[in-house]
Amino acid sequence: MYICELFNAFNYMTKKVQFVSKLLTMILGICCYVLPSKGQYNPDSVWEARQAKLEQLGKDPTSPLTAEDIPHIHYYDPDSTFRVEAHVERLFNESSFRMPTSDGTSKEYIRYARARFHLQGEARELVLYRSFDLFANPIYRDHLFLPFTDSTNGNETYGGGRYLDLSLADIKNGRLVIDFNNAYNPYCAYSSGYRCPVPPAENNLAAAVRAGEKKYTGQIKERPKPTAPPQPLNDKERGLIRSGDTTQLLRVIQDTVADEARILKTLSQDIDPKEETLPLLAKRMYLAVTDSLHPGVGIAAPQVGINRNVIWVQRFDKKGEPLELYLNPKITWRSKLLRKGLEGCLSIPDTMGQVLRNYTIHLTYQDIKGHDHEEMVEGFTAVIFQHETDHLLGILFTDRLAEQEANTYHRINEELEVYLAEPLRKQ
Repeated sequence: MYICELFNAFNYMTKKVQFVSKLLTMILGICCYVLPSKGQYNPDSVWEARQAKLEQLGKDPTSPLTAEDIPHIHYYDPDSTFRVEAHVERLFNESSFRMPTSDGTSKEYIRYARARFHLQGEARELVLYRSFDLFANPIYRDHLFLPFTDSTNGNETYGGGRYLDLSLADIKNGRLVIDFNNAYNPYCAYSSGYRCPVPPAENNLAAAVRAGEKKYTGQIKERPKPTAPPQPLNDKERGLIRSGDTTQLLRVIQDTVADEARILKTLSQDIDPKEETLPLLAKRMYLAVTDSLHPGVGIAAPQVGINRNVIWVQRFDKKGEPLELYLNPKITWRSKLLRKGLEGCLSIPDTMGQVLRNYTIHLTYQDIKGHDHEEMVEGFTAVIFQHETDHLLGILFTDRLAEQEANTYHRINEELEVYLAEPLRKQ
């Protein structure tokens, strides 16, 4: 019996050791499972994702880059310290706003949530945004946009800031992993001719984010003009142009009417100079802007219900101050010098405001014969061009006033209403 008791005791101890061993194995397994998401980082997977993106950029016909440009794209080495877990605070009852873009226009966004995290030993926060343009697209319905700037911009990285793409599905139990190793440059870093959102001031990080994509070292390109002709006008558009007495003006729509406000907020398309109804549209727009009851200095096709890139502008910089027709106008450059002046709009009754506009612009356009033109315009005429081309982008001057309220401008002359977005540097 003594021997049996010893055997039983030994067997008991063996089983206990086996149990403890299994328990330790389970604990270590759990630790090993958790640690990769916290501390360990797989740089190979980061480089693989970057390489796949570069290959796609070089092949995509809509990309500003070709395969020959890819070697000029550079990245920081993957760094796990720039992969942070953020606490997400949802923002409710937010009004939409227009985020300024690199070409001087803007796009409509809404502030979705605030992300708080620690980076380089300091508490930080960034705002996540959702785009109104993408809401209607099922592919991007859950997309979250995170633009940001940091102290590397203009030196090591693109001066206009960088972007991160996230998803609502990435938020789990109020937490979100933000990996700055995935930060990328907008198309504007490679080419002119794109409308890239400018990160709001609230998303400036007072830190050097040496992660993600660096400054592009290749030659900055010009966006090629589309080779295919614009889409023809549809039956509804042509019907409106030919409606009623065609010797009379087309009625100017108003932002106080919901259906008409939607037209005024819609992005317009280019028009083919060969469009058969174009001469009639141009004539009836001219009659609207020269109407003795409500005369104006410019008008855009959306203001008569047609979302096409057609405008009339009074040229105060030319002899006789003629009204001239412009097809498919594009502002390709804007001066940093701004002027402030009083504006109103035929589509916004009983409203005026002091709007900041670029003093000088570079403009490309077509005439009614389809000939291409470009010129520099300044002063009040440049203001009219900016007001009318804003209409083509779904932007009203009241949107510009809201932008001004959200930003700081620096007056540089006591006699003239001229400003800069950034203060003058002392020499």
